[in-house]
Amino acid sequence: MATTLRNFLNTCGNSLDAPLRQHLKNVYACLAMSTLTFAAGAYVHLYTEILKGGLLMSLGALGLLIALFGTQDDGKNRMRRLSYLLGFSFLSGLGMGPTLEVVMSIDPSIVMTAVLGTAVIFVSFSLSALFAKRGQWLYLGGALMGTLNFLLLLSILNFFFRSSLIYQAHLYLGFFLMCGFIIYDTQLIVEKHAMGSTDFILHSLDLFADFVGVFRHLLVILTQKTQQNNRKE
Repeated sequence: MATTLRNFLNTCGNSLDAPLRQHLKNVYACLAMSTLTFAAGAYVHLYTEILKGGLLMSLGALGLLIALFGTQDDGKNRMRRLSYLLGFSFLSGLGMGPTLEVVMSIDPSIVMTAVLGTAVIFVSFSLSALFAKRGQWLYLGGALMGTLNFLLLLSILNFFFRSSLIYQAHLYLGFFLMCGFIIYDTQLIVEKHAMGSTDFILHSLDLFADFVGVFRHLLVILTQKTQQNNRKE
């Protein structure tokens, strides 16, 4: 994925100025490292007995996230902040491990399909954001936050009603929401850089959250489709 992202950044040409291109390369380099450590965390949970995902690891991930937000970028502490980011992504991968175990018990190929699908979606929407007119998609912010609040309301309602219809609505709306956030966050990073923000580590965290969000939703959708097909057979 890192090679693909680097190639499409190199094709931007004059549409992006040199400082912005360098900033985006740093952002996507951090994103690539985060996704690799996320995968490493999932691998450790699935194939070793060293660590297992659970409540303790989730609390550890939250602690690292708080540490990252609480440590301001001063240009000298980037390695420490990067270690917070990679630690968070590793523990997030561990947390994904139990879900992957269930999915692989149904059909191991679902995981690879979800990975490839997420990569294609992410690169496609990132390209759309980078090649679009500057700020064109920032208006999505209000709609995305409104949808996010609506999904939170659906979650609360479904806690009481246990409706499969509400669950499916939440699942698919959440999937499209995460796709929208890829476009929005990408253009927002460009705008933040234009306003003087060079914190590529924190910027990459936004895209990492989008990537994992799309992957998680796609994983559940593909698993449901496979289970439906198996029942028909």
